[in-house]
Formats: sequence, C-alpha cells, structure tokens
Amino acid sequence: MSLLASLQEAIYLLVTRDPYVMDIIMVSLNVTGVALILSTLVGVPLGAFLGLTDFPGKPIVTALLYTGMGFPPVVIGLFTFLLLSSVGPLGHLGWLFSVKAMIMAQTIIAFPLVAGFTMAAVMAVDQNLIQQLKALGATRAQAAWAAIKEARIGVLVSIIAGFGGIISEVGAVMLVGGNIEGKTRVLTTAIVLETRKGNFGVAIVFGIILLAITFLANLAMLQLQERDLFAR
Repeated sequence: MSLLASLQEAIYLLVTRDPYVMDIIMVSLNVTGVALILSTLVGVPLGAFLGLTDFPGKPIVTALLYTGMGFPPVVIGLFTFLLLSSVGPLGHLGWLFSVKAMIMAQTIIAFPLVAGFTMAAVMAVDQNLIQQLKALGATRAQAAWAAIKEARIGVLVSIIAGFGGIISEVGAVMLVGGNIEGKTRVLTTAIVLETRKGNFGVAIVFGIILLAITFLANLAMLQLQERDLFAR
C-alpha cells in the first residue's frame, strides 16, 4: 500500500470513528488516566515531603527516586510481570494480562517522575516563606500545602512528565497486558501490531491520535502556566 493510500485510509478511519480505533483510544485513556491519578496521589505528597524535610537516609531515598525516573519501562514491565505471574507474590490476584496489570505497571513508571519533579519544584520554593508559616503556627501539613501551591507550576510539570512517560510507553504494557484486542490493546501496542501486519493506514491513525493527545496535554499545561502568570 502506498503512502497516499495509507493516509487516505487513516483519514477515513478517523472521520468514520471506526469502532476498533475508538475502543483502543478508550482503553488507552482509561489505563493512562487511572495510572496518572494514582501516581499523582502518591507522588505529589511524597515529593513535597522530601522537598521540605531533612532526615537520615534522605540522600539514599533521593538517589533511588532519581534512579526510578530513568528506569527502563520494559524492566518495570518485567518486574510487574514477575509479581503478578502464577508463581509471583501477587499471582493470586489474577491480574496478569488485564487492564489492572497495565495500570499497575504504568503507575510504577509515572510515580518516580511525579515525585522527583515535585520534590525539585518544592525545594526551589523560598525557604523563608516556609519558616514564616511555621513561625505563625502552621502545621507541617499546612506548610507543605503552601509550598505545593507556591510551586504549582513545577508540580503541574511533574504531572505532565508522568503523563508523557506512560502515554507513549509500549514495552511494559505489552508484557503485562498481552495486547489483547478489545481488552488490553492500547495505542502504542496497536501501532506496533498494525505496522507488523502491514496495515500502515491504521498504524498512522493511531500515531496521529497519540501525537494529538500528547500535544493537547502539553497545550493545556502551557495555558495553565500563562493563566497563572497573568493571575500574579
């Protein structure tokens, strides 16, 4: 099939909202969305805590966190696969080759990114502000919330970084999800599959959608940054 014919097929599939395409989009958004929420709920508070608190062993924890930020996703997929396999400690859950397993793997991938960038953003906040709040009687939780609000642009960037790290990931989700049509097939794994099958029009559709989702997420971040700057 020529490139022009592939592009024509891609446009047709997008315009007609092909059920196969739409199903894969919904699975992708579901997996990525839930994983991002979970990693944010854990990563932002932990990052704020690490950015505001000194304790014995903090350098080691920070080093582990930074290591996790650059960890190969396929290794995370292998780790999750072993945990959820029939001989693994979590094998009794029966999650392997399911959406739950994919969410688990993507949460592990996104968590260090969210926590690490949040920590860096909070550490950049003027420490005099934190000291003043504590002097006025603010609790540790209140001081942490104030630091997060002050570093909100950096925290937002951390969430977007987590999103970017998992929406485009393929190795881990293919390992633990199995790329099952109608159940665990997402945009990235569908691109690989359709390209191997020679269905370049379908692969192009998924590529366009993936780029569009990433672009819209970054555009939303930029708009929030501009609004924040004008609000100040």
